[in-house]
Amino acid sequence: MGEILITAGVVTLLYVGWQLWIGDMIYGAERNATGHELSQTWAEQYVPQLTPDTDGDAPGDPVTADPVILTQPADGETFGIMRIPRFGADYAVPIAGGITRSGTLDNIGIGHYPGSKMPGEVGNFALAAHRTTYGKPFNRIADLRVNDAIVIETRDGWYTYRFRTLEYVTPNAVEVLLPVPQELDAPAGTRYITMTSCSPMYAMSERIVAYGVFESFTPRSAGAPQSVSEAAA
Repeated sequence: MGEILITAGVVTLLYVGWQLWIGDMIYGAERNATGHELSQTWAEQYVPQLTPDTDGDAPGDPVTADPVILTQPADGETFGIMRIPRFGADYAVPIAGGITRSGTLDNIGIGHYPGSKMPGEVGNFALAAHRTTYGKPFNRIADLRVNDAIVIETRDGWYTYRFRTLEYVTPNAVEVLLPVPQELDAPAGTRYITMTSCSPMYAMSERIVAYGVFESFTPRSAGAPQSVSEAAA
C-alpha cells in the first residue's frame, strides 16, 4: 500500500510539473510558432491593389488610416494575432472567436468575447486567455506599463492599441465588457481593448483586467508598423 501511494504521489507531481512548467513551455512555443506561420501566410497571400496615379506616375498602393472592420468570427475561427513587444519578440499568439476552453482557450490561445467589438471598431474589443497552463498567453499581463503597444495583426493589417490601466474585479463583473468598460448606458465614442484573465496566479477567485485605447490602423500595403517591434521601456 505504501509503494502504491508513493507511486501515485510521484505520478501526480509529474503531472503537475507537466501542466505548470514543461507543458506550458511546449504549448507556448507552439502558439507563437502558429502565430508567426499565420503572419507569414498572410504576407505571402497579400496582393497589392494598384490604383492609377492621377499625376501620371507609376501606380502605387493605397494607404488609409481608416481601420478595416472585420465580421464577427465563428467559435474557434482564427482571425488575428496578438503581438506585445513587452512580452518578447517571439510573442505572436493567435486570436479566435469564442472564450470556451475546449473551443478556443486551451487549443488556440486568445479568445474573443462573442458580441464584443472587432479590432479598430468603436466600442470595446474584449479578449480572454489563460494566465497559467496551455501556453499561458496572458501570464505577464500584470507587467504591462502605460503606453505599451498591444498590436493586433489580421489579414488586412495591424491595429495598434496602447495600454492604459489594470483592474482587479470579481468573476461576475461583466461591466468590464460594456461598450465603455464599467460605464453603464454610456454610448461608445472611443475604441477600447479589454484583456481578461484569472487572478491570482493558479486561482480563479478574481479576474485581472487590462485596458487599452486604440491608436492607429496600418494597412498591409504600408508594411508592419513600428509598434510591432518597438523596444519595451
